Formats: sequence, C-alpha cells, structure tokens
Amino acid sequence: MRNGGPVCGPISTYSRVQLLHLLFEAERAHGRAELTIGELCGATGLHANTVREHLQRLIEGGYVIPTIEHRTVRGRPRTFYRAATGAPGASSPVARDKAKAAARRGDLMRRMLPAAASALSTPATYQLDALVEHLEESGFEPVVDDVRLTVDLSPCPHAAGRPEDRPMLCQVHLGLMQGVLNEAGGPLVAACVQPSADPADCRVLLTDRTGVAHGMA
Repeated sequence: MRNGGPVCGPISTYSRVQLLHLLFEAERAHGRAELTIGELCGATGLHANTVREHLQRLIEGGYVIPTIEHRTVRGRPRTFYRAATGAPGASSPVARDKAKAAARRGDLMRRMLPAAASALSTPATYQLDALVEHLEESGFEPVVDDVRLTVDLSPCPHAAGRPEDRPMLCQVHLGLMQGVLNEAGGPLVAACVQPSADPADCRVLLTDRTGVAHGMA
C-alpha cells in the first residue's frame, strides 16, 4: 500500500479549509461571490492577520483572487476575495500559468515515454496533467485511470483527522480539483468523491461534459 504523503498545499490546515469553504459557498450563492477580511474573520473566529496570511498563501497558489474595491469617496478601499474556480470572472493568472506549465511537462514526458500517451483528447490529457501536479503538490499520490476516468488518492492523508471535518474537507478538495480542471480547459469535470466506509479510501470520479459518468462499473 502506498504511504500517504505529508499534508501540504491549499488544504494543509483546517483554517485554510474553512476559508476556502466560505469562498466556495459565496461563489455558489446567488448574487454574491466575494467576501471581505472582516466577513471571513467573523465566520471563522480567526484574527485578521491570520486570515490575511492564509489568503496570501492561497493567492500565491492560484486558489483565491483578490479584487480592490473601486471607491468614489474618500477612504481606504477594501479588498474582496473570491475562490478561483476557473469560471468566467473567477480565473487566476497563477492557476492558468501552472496549467500551461503542467501541459508542457506532460508533453515532454510523453515524448520520452510514448507508452505513457493516453487515448483521451489533447485538452483532456492536459487537464489531467494539471490535476496530477496539483494533487502531488497537496501531498497526495494520485493514480489516474484514464479509461474509467477515476483518480485514486488512497490512502487519504487526511484520514486521521476528525470525522466531523471530512464532509467539508472533501467538498473543498473537490472544488479545488474542479478549479484546476476548469483552468486547464477541456471536457473533464470532477463529479464526486466516491463514498467509502474506510476513511483512508479516496477515489474521485470524473465525468465528461456530456454528463456521462465513468468508473462506476
């Protein structure tokens, strides 16, 4: 069995998971996609400096986008934050650059190892390149089945965490994966985390944009 790597990246701390969860929820809410430092502090109970530090790390990673308020009156403009989902208006230049770099590295690997080539379309292949690099940076050891379109992340590095935290953690992780796929562009969508009685088991099911699920057989 593979050993789970150290937990790192955007979901390395529970506080970052909380912040990302709030930003993803704001993105899904009708008419409101951005939150302020004050709102994030109020919802999490974290100190403003702690929130700023976490947000800066998430911005640098391409997972959060800051926007400076345009003011027509005197006063210091506020900064708003939103999740980088890769959707129109929520695309991160950092995330786009990371996806392009992953595709270049993937092409180099496939030229050196032709057997590693996939039967998927080029856009879908580039999506998986970006997804695998994101997961490896986050402490996972992904095994991709590009026929069934599944991503096996077992054993989950977060399996030893509190059971009550897992639903939010899985939801945030799935949102991050979907953002990476969106930024790379292509037909693949992160559909869901496959339910399992064993918390160490983690398999993500992908779908194509026609809505056809894979990996269920």
